[in-house]
Amino acid sequence: MSKKGENIYKRKDGRWEGRYIKFYDADGKAKYGYLYGKTYGETKTKLQEKQAQICRGQLSQVSKIALYSDILAAWLQSTRINVKESTYVRYKQLIDRHIMPLLGKYVVSKISTQLIEKFVEEKIKKGRLDGKGGLSPKTVTDIITIVKSSMEYASYNGFPVACNLSKLSVKKKEKEMRVLSTQEQKQLTSTLLEETDLCKLGVLLSLYTGIRIGELCALRWENLNLNDKTLRVRETMQRIQSSEPSERSKTKIVITEPKSKCSIRDIPLPDFLLQIIRQFQGTAKEFILTGERNRYIEPRTMQNRFQRYVRESGIKEVNYHALRHTFATRCVEVGFEIKSLSEILGHANVNITLNRYVHSSFDLKSQNMNKLVIVA
Repeated sequence: MSKKGENIYKRKDGRWEGRYIKFYDADGKAKYGYLYGKTYGETKTKLQEKQAQICRGQLSQVSKIALYSDILAAWLQSTRINVKESTYVRYKQLIDRHIMPLLGKYVVSKISTQLIEKFVEEKIKKGRLDGKGGLSPKTVTDIITIVKSSMEYASYNGFPVACNLSKLSVKKKEKEMRVLSTQEQKQLTSTLLEETDLCKLGVLLSLYTGIRIGELCALRWENLNLNDKTLRVRETMQRIQSSEPSERSKTKIVITEPKSKCSIRDIPLPDFLLQIIRQFQGTAKEFILTGERNRYIEPRTMQNRFQRYVRESGIKEVNYHALRHTFATRCVEVGFEIKSLSEILGHANVNITLNRYVHSSFDLKSQNMNKLVIVA
């Protein structure tokens, strides 16, 4: 099955066609080459081989005293076919904005461990090039990942690399997530059940299944099996920057597979939610939030509508992702088995669930403390 962003398509004659960028012309417009295969898998393999061949050709033209900018460009191109389009765009943004301006001018062999450490320190302190504010630990960690991977790529291709980045990392400070109290959840639910429409139904799905906002926006009615009482998460939606200079808009909406294999999951639906869902059931290909095949609601718009429901319910300000944390916390409070909860949330392991998504209330702590008895 083809994935959006891979440039692999099935032709009317039954063959699969793969498209790759051969070069960019003087105006920055991409010039494409094409190759064909009997199956999707065969075509993807051919594309990967062609991409690797192009990158090897680019590197062979670069002197062994190459600038880091040349290595970054070749590394970015080599990763393109193996990652989601949103990941590629993220890599390109970080390279263009942060890595290339400060490190691109250096010869690869002259980049020392100390130089990289100083670069990272500056990014944490100063952030953007205008010096206003530091970057978040998550962004700096992503930058470090790119630098490490591109240096490994340079070394693999025979370029002398002097730096050792194995111990380079940034300590992340976990941001405390607000979780709705039981009373706040009741108030919000009451607002959602009053004159319920498709958008309010969507918020209820997030609050009582823990699905992410991008997963909700990509949901179609074919993903809800009311007979099996199951919600199937198979895609996610997000707005990303356009990856091609020739594209008219600076950003675009993409619908792709979720962020990881674990995020592809089936979630059992509670009976009370099924009763509400049946009132709105549409046809298979319609988006749940719009009831239409070719019109969707994107995450940014859904965020705005959610804020309106929050104000109407009279609870304190809270972001959409807090619904996922609230769901996880309520599940633990009622004695949910952690392994099952972890799979419902789409986590790779239970540690992620316990460390990031379980927020014990003071009332629950008190109840647990009162279970203790005097041992005589």
